[in-house]
Amino acid sequence: MTLANQFSPLHELRNKAPVFLTALFSMTLFASVCNLWVPEDSAFHVSTYTITLLGKYLCYALLALSVDVVWGYCGILSLGHGAFFALGGYTMGMYLMRQVGDRGVYGNPLLPDFMVFLNWQDLPWFWQGFDQFWFAFFATLLVPGLLAFVFGWLAFRSRVAGVYLSIMTQALTYALMLAFFRNEMGFGGNNGLTDFKDILGFNLQSDRVRVALFLCSALMLAAAYCASVLIMSSRYGRVIMGIRDAEARVRFIGFKTETYKVSLFVYSAVLAAIAGALYVPQVGIINPGEFSPLNSIEVVVWVAVGGRGTLYGAIVGAILVNYAKTRFTAIFPDQWLFVLGALFVFVTVFLPQGLVGVFKDQKHWLFRRKSVEDVGE
Repeated sequence: MTLANQFSPLHELRNKAPVFLTALFSMTLFASVCNLWVPEDSAFHVSTYTITLLGKYLCYALLALSVDVVWGYCGILSLGHGAFFALGGYTMGMYLMRQVGDRGVYGNPLLPDFMVFLNWQDLPWFWQGFDQFWFAFFATLLVPGLLAFVFGWLAFRSRVAGVYLSIMTQALTYALMLAFFRNEMGFGGNNGLTDFKDILGFNLQSDRVRVALFLCSALMLAAAYCASVLIMSSRYGRVIMGIRDAEARVRFIGFKTETYKVSLFVYSAVLAAIAGALYVPQVGIINPGEFSPLNSIEVVVWVAVGGRGTLYGAIVGAILVNYAKTRFTAIFPDQWLFVLGALFVFVTVFLPQGLVGVFKDQKHWLFRRKSVEDVGE
């Protein structure tokens, strides 16, 4: 195998997948076992709080993966993927609110507490069906996917690209944030949806349910990663990378580039929505703040830090940056955003390929050195 083939992007994808999946499942199983079966007084015990925190990190990793799919492989810098994440969270939150029933503060078996407080008399039509999990799951895929399709079709057919597209995606999530803040929208207004009790009949405060959600997050991340590797390793993926590098040439040889871009954008949006749906039962709340453009910009920072165009780099970046955020916001709560901004500038200037690129360049150098030594002998 030639040097060029061994370090081609497609070979890197296929080569890293088993390593990543092994590491992910090893970490997940170790943490789960240490939570459920290791005594609390043991040094190896993992608390339920830590399990929930790790589950949140995995949801963020899935969100970062969704951004890397469109940014790293198609060159579409989306600053609005937080919108799809939040929509997925709201569809799951609506299901969880319907499961509360008459156990709410006001004891209304049909209306959520915030509707009773606002003197709503009937359940809105768009809340119908959310008492069933299958309906909520279907809505999680359909609503963000449909929004991404409409937005992408209008934008890509008009050949909007570059910074203009990024601004449009940011405007989309900002508009949704303003809309969801309004009480008359029927989604809880400023407070959002919270005080969840059960999921599929199981108590959300149970340690076993927390571990189950953590495992579901890991499985979904693994499935999304494998699906993305297969997509990017296929002919479709090669066309996507061609669009990223020279869209005009790809269009000239007969490909409808807008169709490829719309389909990839929808796929990415659905991944982000699934991440949001897994996130909400673990953190226990969803509010309009999740639509904030700042959240979407943070996701781009995660991908840049890890290394865009690698899939696993985006996942690593999301986990590392959020771990650092958890640590440093407790120590320097007011300075954290400055640290995050400085980190993004540093990576952009000195590490354009992210942390993964550093190890990849080192591997290239070692391989070339060995090749030169073999030729010399």
